[in-house]
Amino acid sequence: MSRTEDQIAALRRAVTGEHTPSSDFDLNPETVLPPNRKLRPAGVLAAFLPGENGLELLLTKRSSRLKHHPGQIAFPGGKVDPVDDGPVDAALREAHEEVGLPREAVELLGTMAPHETVTGFLATPVLGLVRDEFDPIAEPGEVAEIFRVPFDHVTDPARYSIQWRRWRGQRRYYYTAPFGPYYIWGATARMLRALAGRISP
Repeated sequence: MSRTEDQIAALRRAVTGEHTPSSDFDLNPETVLPPNRKLRPAGVLAAFLPGENGLELLLTKRSSRLKHHPGQIAFPGGKVDPVDDGPVDAALREAHEEVGLPREAVELLGTMAPHETVTGFLATPVLGLVRDEFDPIAEPGEVAEIFRVPFDHVTDPARYSIQWRRWRGQRRYYYTAPFGPYYIWGATARMLRALAGRISP
């Protein structure tokens, strides 16, 4: 079995069995969340593509003009719209709109448990394998840059560290997994850390 095939098999195993939901508040247990809060469903696509040394994860740097998470590193994805048939459909639609990824080029591997963000979204991570070649095209209103990160970087728990910054007058702790000039942190890093935990427990 090749390196890429081993990695694909690891992703398939990662989406099986029981999954524990994650949250931007995981590292801040003292945070009291309103029990009646309403979260908006969303879907994000963790799209893995073949690279020179195995699989690579496609990520984006969000436009600085966006209302939510401006300038941050993110998966393609977004909220579930009325036209979507749930989070998986939303993730595929948004990936096509944001980076030009045709949905027919994506082999769906499965989903992980939803993740609650500080901005009030309940995002379902959708794992996909891009089998066909495609030319990434950034949607200028939403995406400032498209780049790839090696599989071994995002699936190695040792790559993740815990940092903090002031948020609403308190310390907020969060995961980070920097890669070159890209500061992967927050919700994206937390969802990737969950994936890394299932691949390299």
